[in-house]
Amino acid sequence: MIQNNMFNIQGAQQLQMKSTVENKPSTPAESIQSFGTYLQNALGSVAAQESQAHEMSNQFLIGKANVDQVMIASEQALLSLQLTSQVRNKVVEAYQEIMRTQL
Repeated sequence: MIQNNMFNIQGAQQLQMKSTVENKPSTPAESIQSFGTYLQNALGSVAAQESQAHEMSNQFLIGKANVDQVMIASEQALLSLQLTSQVRNKVVEAYQEIMRTQL
């Protein structure tokens, strides 16, 4: 089964549990920093999947990996990259919509 590690439910549950444990109100700066850290970790996991796919293809070339392992790693990296680009597109669309809003 292929799992996307970029946006998983367990990570969101950990963030929810963390916010319920800390009863102090968070400032907007802390929220932005937390969100920035989350995005940085998500992009890091996408980069890690891409490097893993590259490593698997190198292992295949020297005969140490099966073709199915290489294909699974490649598809996981491709799907993560596509998800990342779609999220980026949605963020850009939302920004453009906000900028078009007349006050």
